[in-house]
This record gives sequence, C-alpha cells and structure tokens, in this order.
Amino acid sequence: MDRRLAAVLAADMVGYSRLMETDEQGTLARLRTHRIELIDPSIDKNGGKIIKTTGDGMLVEFPSASDAVLCAVEVQNRMFRRNADVPKDQRIQFRIGINLDEIIFEDDDIFGSGVNVAARLEQSANAGEVLISGTVHDQVTNRLDLGYQDLGDLSLKNLTQPVRAFRVELDAPAEAADESLAADGSTKVVKPSIAVLPFENMSGDPEQEFFVDGLTEDLLTELSRRHELFVISRNSSFVYKGQAVNLREVGEALGARYIVEGSVRKAGNRLRVTVQLIDSQSDGHIWAEKYDRDMDDIFSIQDEVTSAVVATLPGRIEASQQEGLTRKQPSNLAAYECVLAAKVLHHRSTREDNAEATKLIDRAIELDPEYAHAHAWSGCIRGQAWGYGWCDDLEEMLAECEAAIHKAASLDDNDADVHRLMAAVAILRNKLARARYHQERALSLNPNYDLVVVQMGELLTWVGRPEEGAEWIQKAMRLNPHHPARFWSHLGRARFTAKEYEQALDDFARLPVLDTAQNAYVAACHGWLGNSDKAKRYARAVYAENPGFKIADLIATLHYDTEDAVQHLVQGLEKAGLS
Repeated sequence: MDRRLAAVLAADMVGYSRLMETDEQGTLARLRTHRIELIDPSIDKNGGKIIKTTGDGMLVEFPSASDAVLCAVEVQNRMFRRNADVPKDQRIQFRIGINLDEIIFEDDDIFGSGVNVAARLEQSANAGEVLISGTVHDQVTNRLDLGYQDLGDLSLKNLTQPVRAFRVELDAPAEAADESLAADGSTKVVKPSIAVLPFENMSGDPEQEFFVDGLTEDLLTELSRRHELFVISRNSSFVYKGQAVNLREVGEALGARYIVEGSVRKAGNRLRVTVQLIDSQSDGHIWAEKYDRDMDDIFSIQDEVTSAVVATLPGRIEASQQEGLTRKQPSNLAAYECVLAAKVLHHRSTREDNAEATKLIDRAIELDPEYAHAHAWSGCIRGQAWGYGWCDDLEEMLAECEAAIHKAASLDDNDADVHRLMAAVAILRNKLARARYHQERALSLNPNYDLVVVQMGELLTWVGRPEEGAEWIQKAMRLNPHHPARFWSHLGRARFTAKEYEQALDDFARLPVLDTAQNAYVAACHGWLGNSDKAKRYARAVYAENPGFKIADLIATLHYDTEDAVQHLVQGLEKAGLS
C-alpha cells in the first residue's frame, strides 16, 4: 500500500436515473459530450487523474487542493452556461465534493476516510454546487480569488465526527443582464434587439390560425439561436396579437430596435407569406419578402419560410447597423459594433484589413472582457493572419488564436461560432474526428449559419465525401447570396476531389484572383483533363507567385485523411509539370 497526501474530488450527476428513464440514449450521448468536451479536458488541464468512474459519477485525485477546486469551479461555471438554453427538466447537472487528506493508494484505486469525506460532501451538495472540507478551505482561501460560504460543521452519513464544510461561490446562470450597461457604467455588449410580432391571418379561415402562430413561434425560436441578436421573448411579443399597433411605440415598450411583422393569406391551394423587417426608431423598412407556395404540405412551408427568413434577417440587421458605423469614430463604438466592423474587414481577406480587424476586435474585448462572441472572432481573425502568413511568428499567432477560442468556449458553450472555430482548429491539427464533433455541435446550435454550413462542406471533402461536401457548400451559398469569394474556392476543391474537373474549373473561375494553391488546383484539373497547354500555363503561374513551390509543401497545408485523395492531387499536379 502507498499512503500519501492528496486532494480528492468526488462528483456525480443529479437526477441520472430520472433522465435515463426518460431518454436513455440521449442522456448517455449528452453525458459523453460533456465528458469529452468539458470535464476530461478540465481534469487534464489541472493535473488530475481519474481513479474510477461509475455510470453517473467519478473519483479524481489531484496533486493539490487548489488544482481540484479550480477544476471543479471551471466545470460547474461552464455547465451553468451550457444549461442556459436547456429546459430545466432536461439539464445535466453535477454536484461535487472535495477533501484533502492522507489517502491509501492500492491497485489503481484509492481508499481511506479522506475519500469517504469527499464522497459524503458530494452527496450533501445541491445540483451545480461545490462543497469543500475545512482542510481544503485552509489551503485555498488565500490562494484562489474565490468566495466561500461557511456551512459550519456538517454531520455526514456513516462518519462519526462532523466535518467543517464550505460552499464555493460560483457564477450565476447566464441571464439577459449582460445586454446592457454594467452597474458601474462600463461598456457592455450592446446587441441589436429584435421582436417578432404575431403574424396576421389574412385568410379569413380560423383554421389557419395554428399555422400563423406556429410560423411566428418558429421564427422566434430560430432567431434566438443567433447569439449576435437579443430576441424579445414570445410572452412579450404575443401581447400584441390581433391588435393594430404603432411600431415605434411597440419598439419602445419592448426595448426592440427591430420589428419583424408579417401576414399569411390563403387563396385556393396557394399560400402567400409576407415578411418585413422594420427599424422601429425610424419606421424605415429595411427588408421585405413574399413567399408563394402550394398548400400541399403546410408544415414544410413553415420550415422553409422560417429557414429563409432566419438566414436573411441577421445579415440585413448587420447591414443596417454597418451603415451607422460610417458616421462614428472607433473610439465611440460599443463592443458589438466593434465586432461588427471587425467582421466586415475580416471578410475582405487582405493583410491591411486583417490588421485593422485585429485592433477592433481587441477594442471590443477591452470594452467587454466577458463578451464570448468577441473572443471567438478574435480567434477567427488571428486564425486568418496565421493561415495567410500575415505575422512574424506563426506559432505565437496560432497560440493566440487557440487561446482566444478556448476563452470564448469557457464563457459560452452555446455559441455556434465558438464550436465552428474549435472545429477549424481541430482541422488545422488534423484531428478530424474531434473537428466533426465540434462541427455537428455548431450545426445543432445554428443550422442556418453560412460559415458553419460551408465548413461542414470543407470537412466532408477532407474525410473523403466530396460530393456531400459540395452540396453543403452550395447550401451555404444559398443561405448567404453575398457570401465571401472563398466559398467558390472551397467548392472548386470539393469538385476536384470528386473528380468533377469541368465543374471545378467553373468554380475557380468565379474567383477574382487565384492564389498559389488555387492555381495549383486549376493546373491539376487541366492535367487530368489532358489540357496540357492550359495545365502548363497555370503551373507557370504557380511558380511565378511562389518560385520555391514544392508539391510536398502544398500537401502539408491540406487535410485529406486518405492516401488516395492525396495521390489523386499529386498525380494531377505532376501531369501539369509541377514537382
């Protein structure tokens, strides 16, 4: 037996049996998700070692009390944020107890009263809480910037002596309070607020009312997925159902800058849905659209209209906000507006615009250090600088990119951008299985986000499913008709990988200018098609832009996970005269 001093963390899941009875497969999948993405990485980061696991709990040893408490606090605070959008009866929550004592180690297990105290503290904790013993408190009280509530001496089950216990103070669940100015007057993120008023049933058919209300509620639900928007709740907006309203007054009453209103009219077997977006401050119409459909499947129409509107509205709102930015100096911009301007510059994909975008995104974080979306885009913008080599130290830039994304994830696990970027970093590291996990999480959070959808197409191309990849990329183009030009490059690469060379050439031809890699793909297309003169012309363009070009160097920047795909590209490049 080995006996030594150690910190022991005991954790279990609250309501495990109830959730398993309700949805066994879903509960296990969600628990596994939390383990893979949140709990295990936090344990590793803080030097912990998992001693044993049960279906709903675990026992972990840490080298110090501080490490154990830091791990527990990170897990619980991030779980608060993960659960913000989950119904209360479906939330996965943990309770945690921590003790510091002399522990017996034998056969990869641990024993002793020190372990029992940790387990009993965990059983005494409520959902989402961390309870620590007095010995742990003595070690961490002056070392960690945390608050502690003294619970006094607790009588714990099967322990003869009471144990002094403390509750660690954690973050409150995320609320809408971060949408306004902080109490001390410092600038917080100011997201554009939007209210969806109940659509008007113009059909004269009371039976259509369920469709009209359902459409409105679907729009509210889907818009709420967009973390760059602040969406007024259904209970507030449905107060105006059936009323003739003054939109300026409604905007003031609800605190909504933008109003979505619409109508539904049925005529024979045709259904017309009209939607418009209005700036409540100016009564100005920003956007309007009509959707004419057959009545064959009314619920498919509801889904289709919802997807179309949700894909269009955020871009229209950003465009409206962007018009106002030209009248302001950067020093006057709120955090959200800094992020908005940084996004616009980022999409231009030039070195100078990237540098300006970096300044703006850093300003946004300075204004609101807890703004997860700003940290996510900090990672995105720095990732662009790394990808194009617009920096002196590539490793340092990549480290900054990853740090920004992980910071965003620690602040908000329910932001599609966060998981999109975590997937992008995993792709860069050639960890495609992990990329797929984050990519699917991003899609579940926001299935209508063009940048998430296009990246799914890229990932499928890398893993040997380029035909599906091309379909996803084309879907992203439909979601955002004003998509960045690079979408054509992604589509061309997918089409080449699928051996659809003519289509790939059409896609690459849509780009205003070709970089080294794009010229290489075009040369490979012509190589496989037997167009030797054109193949050689584009090969010369590759060498003109990059005299030291090597096929091996290009392959090292790509992420194909099958040797067949790599050799397919290599052979096409060699046919074009590249080496």
